[in-house]
Amino acid sequence: MLASTQVHADDADKLTSMNSIILTTINAQYIHASLGLRYLMANLGELRPQAKLIEYTLDHRPIDIVESLLAHDPKIVGFGVYIWNITQSTEVVALLKAIRPDVMVIVGGPEVSYEYEEQRIVQLADYLIVGQADRAIAPLCKTLLAGERPAEKILRPVVPKMDDVVLPYHEYTDADISNRLIYVEASRGCPFKCEFCLSSLDKTAWPFQLERFLGELHTLYERGVRHFKFVDRTFNLNIKASKRILDFFLERMTDGLFIHFELIPDHLPDALKESITKFPPGSLQFEIGIQSLNPEVQKNISRKQDDAQTAENLRWLREYTQAHLHADLIIGLPGETVESFASGFDRLVKLNPHEIQVGILKRLRGTPIARHTEAFDIRYNPQPPYNILSNVHIDFATMQRLNRFARYWDMISNSGRFLRTRPLLLGDAPFDRFLKFSDWLFETSGQTHRIALDRLYSSVFDGITKLFEVDVETARDSLSHDYYESGARGSPKFLSQAVATPSLVNIHGNAKRQARHRRDDGVNKVGMTLG
Repeated sequence: MLASTQVHADDADKLTSMNSIILTTINAQYIHASLGLRYLMANLGELRPQAKLIEYTLDHRPIDIVESLLAHDPKIVGFGVYIWNITQSTEVVALLKAIRPDVMVIVGGPEVSYEYEEQRIVQLADYLIVGQADRAIAPLCKTLLAGERPAEKILRPVVPKMDDVVLPYHEYTDADISNRLIYVEASRGCPFKCEFCLSSLDKTAWPFQLERFLGELHTLYERGVRHFKFVDRTFNLNIKASKRILDFFLERMTDGLFIHFELIPDHLPDALKESITKFPPGSLQFEIGIQSLNPEVQKNISRKQDDAQTAENLRWLREYTQAHLHADLIIGLPGETVESFASGFDRLVKLNPHEIQVGILKRLRGTPIARHTEAFDIRYNPQPPYNILSNVHIDFATMQRLNRFARYWDMISNSGRFLRTRPLLLGDAPFDRFLKFSDWLFETSGQTHRIALDRLYSSVFDGITKLFEVDVETARDSLSHDYYESGARGSPKFLSQAVATPSLVNIHGNAKRQARHRRDDGVNKVGMTLG
């Protein structure tokens, strides 16, 4: 199937009247269902029967996407544009305009809401909606369908009142609920000013009316949703509301229920702790943005964070709760040296979150991080995803090493497949040892992706025995235990000399649970813009 489509009609005869407006985007993967497009659909008002939502993925060729869109003979096509789809979306719009210049193209989304003047997709499009498009899309479409053309190409709607926004959750189809991630948001915006993040441009956070939102959650739950991914930047900002939401899920706790939240690391009062402790294993995940444990770097990026309280909260969560903890660090922030990053990394490893996502700084369009470019001689990739290439403290070759470090760390440590072997790999100096291993693995394999599982296990075996002189039998025992616990049943090279294999263990245990809860960088986190 080329695309995921969403059509609401009483019968097939109505289909011909529903082609006026198509809202579309290119998701990173099929499993991601665009929350932003569903907001737009829900807020079309009287135009809703004339609209169709169609989603594609990065695997679809632009020319095939255009063929699919034009098969519906639309008058208006609205595109949700993000950092991961800007290249393909630009090609799609170029092809669409070449074939059917009469089709009105509207673009929006975070990637085209800032620094858009030189962007080709904006030049090709007829209209751009900057920022939150929920209440702006219907008036624009109504005007265009009436044969009128607004004089201004760039539309800058004011931030709508949350009570005026029609909630989008009825736009999730039964197929979405059965097969895809279901994104929800209790609030928008963020009061914090971390300069690498687009949310730093918000003046505050805007909550949806809580009872109204909980009613929508209840409906989703009754329809069978058991995996809720909250996109709120600051879930635990309002503790009273946060506790109500947690208690809502506790009242409906059942096998398979899983909730993901983004947590402010140094804000965890007792009232929230009480609810968190009640969640059983496998039901609750916290994404915890640490970003840096260097106070000077935090100051540079306008980030306020109590590191001592952050550490204490992580210890408490690890010791007294069953929540799955996913912590984030960023390489390349202004003022962060390799040595200071290594120090923060080692401190975080000792706090033992289940996953540490090692991210690479990106200069997202519009973010204030740009003010440091000259002072720290920061060089960014001019093409998406605009990742840092070097700065005054980290040259290009070292940055490439750190990119590989991040990739291999995700592949090995965050996969949950090497739980028993990880201590042998990291020792007492996690960053230094894993960087040494990363350099060796790239030198011997020449790859940073698509490494077969059996080969990866054997590489870890060779690495820890050759680089760190781990006893061969100790290494084989730990790795064979991890290998079979992961559910693998092959014959990797490192097992070729083994006298016996360990007893099979529960293959549905922690490793698979971690894999299920993994975050993909391509999720549609910004639900408030066009797409």
